[in-house]
Amino acid sequence: MAKRSIATEIDIAAAPDQVWRVLTDWPRYPEWNPFIVGLHGRRETGASLVATIHPPGGRRLTFRPRLTAFCAAQQLRWRGQLLLPGLFDGEHYFRLEALADGGTRFHHGEDFSGILLPLIGGALLDKARNGFLLMNQALKRRCEALASQAPA
Repeated sequence: MAKRSIATEIDIAAAPDQVWRVLTDWPRYPEWNPFIVGLHGRRETGASLVATIHPPGGRRLTFRPRLTAFCAAQQLRWRGQLLLPGLFDGEHYFRLEALADGGTRFHHGEDFSGILLPLIGGALLDKARNGFLLMNQALKRRCEALASQAPA
């Protein structure tokens, strides 16, 4: 079965718990997130979510992934599929890595698989990667702005 991955990362000058608060404040995503413009559901492993993404240069897409990991200030993952498992599946992840300087390295990616993957084409994955990068930059700006407002 075909597999492809997108992996991105960015360093954020804010503590992991602060980044986690922004990352899991799903109702506020429309205020700052240019890629995941809607995310709804319970914040617990096994929960069904409703996610709406808007890849740059693409159409909005709403899908219903299942939350496969929700570990406070560490990791958030969900798995989605097109119609049936094995056609076109994706496991999206966010992982927070604490840095020695008190900041956070934000890892953001997705592992794709399925029999339709070769037909979907690289253009879709390139748009997704660009969306991840835009989200990473927006998350960095938001977290660093909030960190600079926090009382010392």
